[in-house]
Amino acid sequence: MTSATPELTAAAARGGDSTVITSGPQPRAGSRFLRAFLSDVPAMLSSAYIVLMIVAAVFAPLIVRLSGWGPYEFDQDSIDPNLGALPIGPLGGMGAEHWFGVEPGNGRDIFARIVYGARVSLTVALSATALTTLLGTVFGLLAGYFGGRVDAVISRAMEFLMAFPALIFMIAILSALPADNRVVLLVLVISLFGWPYLARIVRSQTLSLKEREFVESARASGATHRQIIFREILPNLQSTIIVMAALAVPGYVGTEAGLSFLGVGVVPPTPSWGQMIASAAPWYAVDPMYFIIPGVFLFLLVMSFTTLGDRVRGIADAGEVRA
Repeated sequence: MTSATPELTAAAARGGDSTVITSGPQPRAGSRFLRAFLSDVPAMLSSAYIVLMIVAAVFAPLIVRLSGWGPYEFDQDSIDPNLGALPIGPLGGMGAEHWFGVEPGNGRDIFARIVYGARVSLTVALSATALTTLLGTVFGLLAGYFGGRVDAVISRAMEFLMAFPALIFMIAILSALPADNRVVLLVLVISLFGWPYLARIVRSQTLSLKEREFVESARASGATHRQIIFREILPNLQSTIIVMAALAVPGYVGTEAGLSFLGVGVVPPTPSWGQMIASAAPWYAVDPMYFIIPGVFLFLLVMSFTTLGDRVRGIADAGEVRA
């Protein structure tokens, strides 16, 4: 914490029997965290899958060139019109030409749509997480530090938004909005209902931190509100903010998929995993792979982000206990 250095300095200045003895240079908190993270197998496996999906999303146009089929191309030769437009071949038409098979009814390549669906899911989830983290941190700090009317106004706004059944109102709002720029609208609507949860935690911790001795010392030395917030309080909230952000991502991935599944998220023909699962529902009995493949990718991404957030929280908590 930032109060340790002044206290140790004061103890050393007093001299006498208050000498502070150290056994050598101590590792920085960041270095300890990195070593613990790299030695954590679940965290590394989760990170590997997340990085793989991010790479797939970023380089989606190049990746689909390798497979030979884009996400909007129809391959009528890969479906059998005499069997209700079911894919030709086993496992939904999987083979050298279509790695994950094709969609029944139209013959679009599932691999290409999975790759482009990862781009949509990650863009919405990561953008919404960044925006909610920014809003939650700013409003939480303002409410906790200044208190009074500022705290009352922000707290009432948080309570107002948290009282809504968020999913129902997201569906209602998105249904009333135009279909243009759907990804941007998803980010804004999800963030509208998401920021109060982080803000409430930041507010409660700020209320505690602003009464600590190191903050009182900074205030007595003439530090401004801005200096106290950014130099004394915010650094002590970093681990909490990082953990909360990591745990928020899987929720937003699931929210985007759920809204797309319900038909108010990403608009066809733009690929989305939730939209693919909804389209696969009528076919799951005759072509289960069409349902299973996007479901597995969605499950692994949500599980990876959840595991990563839990492991980061565990490592951060262990580091605070040791400190």
